[in-house]
Amino acid sequence: MTVAPEELLPPYAGIGMADVRLIRTEAEAAAALAALLKADVLGFDTESKPTFAKGEVSTGPHLVQLATDELAYLFQTATPAGSATALTVLKPVLESERILKVGFGLGDDLRRLRAKLGIEPQNVLDLSTALRRGERNALGAKSAVARFFGQRLQKSRRITTTNWALPRLSDKQMQYAADDAHVALRIYRYWRANPPA
Repeated sequence: MTVAPEELLPPYAGIGMADVRLIRTEAEAAAALAALLKADVLGFDTESKPTFAKGEVSTGPHLVQLATDELAYLFQTATPAGSATALTVLKPVLESERILKVGFGLGDDLRRLRAKLGIEPQNVLDLSTALRRGERNALGAKSAVARFFGQRLQKSRRITTTNWALPRLSDKQMQYAADDAHVALRIYRYWRANPPA
């Protein structure tokens, strides 16, 4: 069995848990909104509880992640109360034409935000296609981290397919979700600062 070159790379450290904010209260939402509205660019992603049965329709997104250079903010939308609190931040931020939102493979995320939360995201850049250099396939976060940082982004399938609708998320879930949004912003910043020849 041959080892993929990515497996030989040092691991990507990711954002520290001390810099992850799970937004639950109105006060936390107000502080998050103030911080997010100051940003020029935000890392962006969503997570949805996986569907396994044929014909089962996703009720996601159950978690929405936004990241500044310093912090990652997580918004749970699985409950009506969580959705109401999250909407006070997500709607003005995601619908802002001034703030650029960047992420990987955002097609489903955008559709689900429209369908579930009535949010019409504006000024969104999908890095999966923006970073393609003539390649046929879209570029994912793992490949981008390997290409730009020479590191290995660990994406555990066990975490990816966990129940994102749970009222209490594990530290591993929060770390994974925060990294997804934060790494998109880091890659965008690097790409803009180091344009390809």
